[in-house]
Amino acid sequence: MIALGRELAGRGHEVTLQTWTRWRDDVEAQGMTFAAAPEYHVFPTRERPLTPYLAVERATRDSAGLVRDVAPDAVVADILTLAPALAGELEGVPVATLIPHVDPRPLPGGAPYSCGARLPRTAAGRALWRGADPLLRRGLELGRRELNETRRRLGLAALERVHGAISEALCLVGTFPQLEYPRARPPGTHVVGPLLWEPPAGGVLPPEGSEPLVLVAPSTSQDAEHELLRAALAGLAQMPVRVLATQNRRRPQPPPEVPNNARLVEWVSYARTMPACELVICHGGHGTVARALASGCAILAVPAAGDMNENAARVDWAGVGVRLPRRMAGPRSLRLAAGRALALPALRARARELQEWAAANDGAARAADLVECFGGRRSR
Repeated sequence: MIALGRELAGRGHEVTLQTWTRWRDDVEAQGMTFAAAPEYHVFPTRERPLTPYLAVERATRDSAGLVRDVAPDAVVADILTLAPALAGELEGVPVATLIPHVDPRPLPGGAPYSCGARLPRTAAGRALWRGADPLLRRGLELGRRELNETRRRLGLAALERVHGAISEALCLVGTFPQLEYPRARPPGTHVVGPLLWEPPAGGVLPPEGSEPLVLVAPSTSQDAEHELLRAALAGLAQMPVRVLATQNRRRPQPPPEVPNNARLVEWVSYARTMPACELVICHGGHGTVARALASGCAILAVPAAGDMNENAARVDWAGVGVRLPRRMAGPRSLRLAAGRALALPALRARARELQEWAAANDGAARAADLVECFGGRRSR
């Protein structure tokens, strides 16, 4: 969202970005107006019995006032933030959706999103996954009913379609088209490429030497015990590589042993560091995957949760890396998987192809072009 807003602001548009207060300085530094988003506790507890859809309803009423005050030509909402999209609809403003990862809508004959299975290659595989379609349809129908109940309480009409959080008018899929399975897309859906932005950070020096540089980049939200970090440092200790690892400002306790070929830092700029790397070891969050591919790095993905399983499957399918199940991510398995990734030049060659594509196709610029047309106004 910051990448898109920065691009639009640079073209002369007035951009208001509603998000959590922790991002205020970054938003304003990119030339946008910051607006605080409601930060509700959304999981029911005895002390705070607020369900997710009740939080959406409350946040929508809060966001509607902002939309009314700003009077925008368009609202662009993240796929997971329903409130600003519903607020835009309430105020009669065109609403677009940004999907900041691969398209989660299921593919006919394909595996359910985020289960970690690749696109089936045979008729038998497609038939197998079609057997799960009734269960998937029931889940989507439940989501439609819950969303429609929220819409009813807000005074909005019910939707007949599923995936009601995705705009039919304009949907921006912020990923590499090379990570998207072939499919027929709705007319309003566009795969624009990754929208890359990171908080400002200073550079760090990798370990000295000429051996291949491997970056260990764990998730900032998963793996509280730093299992991936510990396993990678131990597993790569005797390999002919240099290891730069980050703990993402979360100090592991007890501190891991750092071998002679490694350096452990608090934080690292991916944009500055990844172009010098041969391999990135990560949990498979889309932001890390996209930045690695835009830097021409092969990937070793050890998915932890959420969409990471899906991203790891796409990395494998696209031929830009290898994946390792989290349950198998011990030092020895990580050493073998990293050795395999480094020994397959085709992975790095394919990653460099995506790097060249990203250099020639700016995702934020393409998304901004579409938003300009959608909003119906030119930059001043």
